[in-house]
This record gives sequence, C-alpha cells and structure tokens, in this order.
Amino acid sequence: MPAPLAECMRRPTVSHLAPAGTVLAAIVVWVGLAAPAQALTTAAITPSLSPDRLGAKAALTFTISYAGGQFGVPSPVRRSVLRFPTGLSLDIPHLSSCAAAHLRARGASGCPAQSALGSGHALVEAHAGSQTITEDVAMRAFLGPPQNLRPTMEILVRGYTPLDERMVLTGTVLPDRAPYGEELVMSIPPIPTLPLEPDASIVSFTLTIGAARPRTDGANTLLTPPSCPVGGFPFAAEFTYADGSRGTALAEAPCPL
Repeated sequence: MPAPLAECMRRPTVSHLAPAGTVLAAIVVWVGLAAPAQALTTAAITPSLSPDRLGAKAALTFTISYAGGQFGVPSPVRRSVLRFPTGLSLDIPHLSSCAAAHLRARGASGCPAQSALGSGHALVEAHAGSQTITEDVAMRAFLGPPQNLRPTMEILVRGYTPLDERMVLTGTVLPDRAPYGEELVMSIPPIPTLPLEPDASIVSFTLTIGAARPRTDGANTLLTPPSCPVGGFPFAAEFTYADGSRGTALAEAPCPL
C-alpha cells in the first residue's frame, strides 16, 4: 500500500542530492564555460631602415600592430618601452625643441622647423554599443625639451572624424643594456570616445624618424650603426595595457648586404 503523503514528505532524500561542494564546483565550471573568454592583447613590431647601409644618414620606420582583446578591440596601451640597437643614434645639428604645451595649444604650426623629427599615422578603434568606431589619425614627431640632460620626443596625434581629438605623447630617451643602446619610454594617456563608452585603442602605429635624404642642410636625421651584429639589428618593445596585462615583442632588421 502506498505510504501516506505526510510520511513521504518526512522521508530524507539526501541520497539523491550531490554534496554542496560538488554543486558549487559545478556552478563555477558552468559559469566559466558560459562566460566569453577575453582574448589577451598581443603586439608585433616591424622596423626597417632606409637606406640599408652602415654608418649612413637614414630613416627608421617603426610599425607596431596590436591584436586580440574583448570584441576584437585590443586593450588600450598605457605605457610602452621601445628598444633600439646599439649604434643607432639621432643626428641633431640644432638643439631646437618644441614643448608639449605648445603642441596642445597650437598644434604643429609655429614649431621651429629644426625641431621636426618625422611623421606617421595610426589607426584607433573603440567598441561603442554594438558597433566598432574606427579612425585614422595623423602623427608628427618633434624634438622635445631635454629632461635631466636626456633628449625627449613629443608626438602630436591629431584625429578629425568621427573623434575630433588632439593629444601629445611624450617619450624620454634613456640608455639601455646591450644589445640595445637606447630606449624610448612613453606614457599613453586615455583616448576618450563617446560619453559612457570605453576609451579608444591603438590598433596600428607607424612612425618614420629621420630622412634618408634630408631636404635641407641641418635637418634632423638618424645615423645607422657602423657595424651589424650576427642575425641583424635587434629591436624590442614592452607594453602595459589598461586591463593590467603586459606583453613584449622582438624583431630584427636584416644587416646590409
């Protein structure tokens, strides 16, 4: 005969329940599988010298590409350290500089021509709502005022549409350990986008410093090293991102034939 309902309700059913710890672990695993993994931001660097000759006046083109990140947009860079091979140096005939405050207020106009170091462009992106905003920005590099007797570089970044922004990146040149001669340390401020939306991220960055054939006498340029180590000229970079992660990148420019 079936047992009374009240008796059934009083019967323990622990044997049909998993231990609390097991249930909790299962929930944690399920949540971990259900939540989308955030891809780590990675970077790659590509240096090239022109002309590719030893001990010559030249231009260095340095390209940085970022990938990964949430929604396919890399995490914003907050600090970068770019390392250059021993013997690669700036040839600065005139110590004419342009201050960051001047660039923020007036842009490149009015900066002494002798302070110009180079130019380039960058691509920035931001994920806003359900779409990704993309913008090409122009860059101009200038010799900045020295800090603690060390040279500095000021990079004017200018965008127009859809984000009308002007910002200045300041880099300090410091001595480095072999096989590198000097490093350029830069702090990158946040790039605001729309209200309540995340900051923009740099996706690619290409900057050319110096000139293979300076247009005028006394123009700033680069001098390539007098010798090349086995394997090529070494370059390296370290990045710190807004999400707290860090990354490195290595590259070599081939020795002249």
